[in-house]
Amino acid sequence: MKVLIVYPKVEETFWSFKYALKIVRRKAAFPPLGALTVAAMLPAHWEKRVVDMNVRNLREKDIKWADYVFISAMIAQQKSAREVVNWCKELGTKIVGGGPLFFSYSADFSDMDHIVVGEGEAILPRFIEDLENGVAEHFYISKEHPPLQQSPVPEWNLIKFKDYATMSIQYSRGCPYNCEFCDIIVMNGRVPRTKSNDQIITELEALYKRGWKGSVFIVDDNFIGNKKKVKGLLREVITWQEEHKRPFAFFTEASVDLAEDPELMNLMVEAGFNKVFLGLETPAVESLKECGKKQNLKRNLSESVHIIQKHGLNVMGGFIIGFDNDPMDIFQRQVDFIQNNGVVTAMIGLLTALPGTRLYQRLQQEGRLLFKSSGNNTDISGSLNFIPKMDRECILKGYQWVMDTLYSP
Repeated sequence: MKVLIVYPKVEETFWSFKYALKIVRRKAAFPPLGALTVAAMLPAHWEKRVVDMNVRNLREKDIKWADYVFISAMIAQQKSAREVVNWCKELGTKIVGGGPLFFSYSADFSDMDHIVVGEGEAILPRFIEDLENGVAEHFYISKEHPPLQQSPVPEWNLIKFKDYATMSIQYSRGCPYNCEFCDIIVMNGRVPRTKSNDQIITELEALYKRGWKGSVFIVDDNFIGNKKKVKGLLREVITWQEEHKRPFAFFTEASVDLAEDPELMNLMVEAGFNKVFLGLETPAVESLKECGKKQNLKRNLSESVHIIQKHGLNVMGGFIIGFDNDPMDIFQRQVDFIQNNGVVTAMIGLLTALPGTRLYQRLQQEGRLLFKSSGNNTDISGSLNFIPKMDRECILKGYQWVMDTLYSP
């Protein structure tokens, strides 16, 4: 069996770092971690190749080589994914889809041969068995959240490290919080599941042995979801870093209650973390209450940011505009918060209702949904996909002003 795993082109978003990549002379910010992990789950006797379309163009001969093209995609890749599907169909190559895009919009890709929805460790073994026996069904779904001890080391040999600005690993899935707009908890659950410490050390060794030195992004949506376990991991990472002359600088995403745990912050810095992305969302308290962001209400947000910074971690922040309870001065308040608190990198997006989220369900019940999201919350035409309480034109103009104010030279 010859399998080509395609990671479609990502539309220009905050996370694509298009212009910064030119400075560091890299083709993409992050490797296709999900695709490489899926590759490691496929039978060893299968021939496997990966094409990351953010690094190079997909070619006709790539598709013709394969018996099956597996597409691993997020919502922000839906346009490119559709182009790949159409091309494969023209060439008569069978297609398998998996990942968040197909979790949310499987109906839009019903012309694919097979769609596999759910966490790979839970659903792929059955699909692979059926495929090898010639009885594969069109649609597979699993809502199981399997132990991550089943997750293999990604097949790093399928990519070229020199194409990427940073490498990525995953420690946990799931988040204990219940933010109204978040689809991560819909896909991965609210009970954080972690890999073992040995697994992570093995993954660091794999990167190190292939010659990687530099930045490593731990992709967890909330790295500190299980604080007790993560402290144990960090102690082992500290030892590993010291034994290997500290080859890696880490960054990750975490909830703002990181500020309440000095021991955890100190361990992160000692392990080699130098920055953390926080879902700060908004300085408007009523909007935080609206979206259920309780962890941001435990203490003053500015104070939390300063505490984390004082412990040696630069703060990157995610911010959202478009909540029902946003006041008319929210645009100025967002700018003031970011500038006054030294947030080194700010991702400001428009509120977007993604399928399966509590926000989507509420807006659907209220008859306020307008169109399908593009998956890029910085895209004025593809986000704010509902009727807002504030005048829509006012929000869009205010959002543009925020972006111009923060990012203009």
